Amino acid sequence: MRKHYLYSGTVASNRTRALDAAVELLGTAGMRSLTHGRVDEVAGLPRGSTSNSFRTRQALLQGVADRIAELEPPTLGATLAPPASAEEFVDGLCTLLDYLATENRTQTTARLALLLEASRDEEVRDTLARVRAPMEAAIVVTMATLGARDPRGAAWAVIACLEGLLLHRIARSDSAEARPILQLVTDAALRP
Repeated sequence: MRKHYLYSGTVASNRTRALDAAVELLGTAGMRSLTHGRVDEVAGLPRGSTSNSFRTRQALLQGVADRIAELEPPTLGATLAPPASAEEFVDGLCTLLDYLATENRTQTTARLALLLEASRDEEVRDTLARVRAPMEAAIVVTMATLGARDPRGAAWAVIACLEGLLLHRIARSDSAEARPILQLVTDAALRP
């Protein structure tokens, strides 16, 4: 499983390679697999490299959360443009859900694993909240634009539904059609 992490034609720093390998491990093999030695192995780094950058498991978990925070916003940016209609909004949510559950599955799975860790770790919780904030703000604006009486409450309902569907897709391999569910929640959120 040895990888050579390349970025813009150059080899990534050991720290970045370690973090990307940690995201890969967390997203494919789970929380128990996330050890300094396994990260070194997956990243193709000399033994002890990851522990030089991240002295404790806590530091490594925080590093992974920070790396996901760095990687996710660019991938979400295109999906956050204000839609012209509720149907277009639901189209965007479906596209986002499919992307997060397929092309970006490993990173999404790692973020979901960190979400459970966040229940015990305030730093990880704060980092994940920082990742969610731009999406939440964009959906609040969208809900206001589409006429929601309570844009913040409407956004929270839509996001909770999206996150639940995503969790089911990742954890249960649930392939239920998301559109009717997202449409139902969106319509309810926009009801006068």
